[in-house]
Amino acid sequence: MSIRFSILAAAVLAAAPGCKRRGGGEGGITIAGSTSVQPFAEQWAEAYHEKHGGAEINVQGGGSTAGVKATIDGAADIGSCSRELKPEEAAQVKATVVAVDGETMVVHPDNPVTDLTVDQVRGIYAGDIGNWKDVGGPDRKINVVTREVGSGARGAFEELAMGGKSIAASALVQNSQGAVRQMVSTDSSAIGYVSHGVVDKSVKPLELNGIEPTLETVKNGSYPLVRPFLFLTKGDPAGPAKEFIDWVLGPEGQAIAAKEGLFPPK
Repeated sequence: MSIRFSILAAAVLAAAPGCKRRGGGEGGITIAGSTSVQPFAEQWAEAYHEKHGGAEINVQGGGSTAGVKATIDGAADIGSCSRELKPEEAAQVKATVVAVDGETMVVHPDNPVTDLTVDQVRGIYAGDIGNWKDVGGPDRKINVVTREVGSGARGAFEELAMGGKSIAASALVQNSQGAVRQMVSTDSSAIGYVSHGVVDKSVKPLELNGIEPTLETVKNGSYPLVRPFLFLTKGDPAGPAKEFIDWVLGPEGQAIAAKEGLFPPK
């Protein structure tokens, strides 16, 4: 059997309790939720399928909040989330940290700025700092790119960087990490945030407070924008879902995570 990958809108996931699971059946697993976790879940699913040919895995997006709901409602065997759970969510699902991500600020490669403080990032995203010259760059307007409300990436960014301030309404909203990266890569005035694991040569990562996201800085807590990648189950993992999660946490799964720029669970 082949692995089927699909992106499901949050609204569809919200209605999923009455829907038949795709990819079900004996040994079948449905994973739904965070679009930040999704590309890595697809890598894990493909490798796992090659090792366990009878396991059909369907990886869907929709956002972290939708992933929590899909888990609670039973629409997914495994939900995925890229932020800390709210207390009311944590009371209803079992969370397993499968990797840790260093959320990374990125700019166009032609931008001479190489480092920002978290306070400067907060000022930029709150709309208090609007010109690159105010943070050591050229005299031009800063085009702020953010994720949509409900995404784990935005939730983690708001918690870790914004200090209670709101992201300015003028920020350009994108619904995936790939879209943020694409927008920044084509706009020399733009700034955005993406998972450390999806940074490529089309954008330039910035240090934060003089620190770049590395295994050492994530482990010692000096890098300021660190978030968990969670797999969620309704109760303790069991059956095929547990087997898959155990494999992801094992040497093969973690080797894939490391190769893709993620860090091991704390």
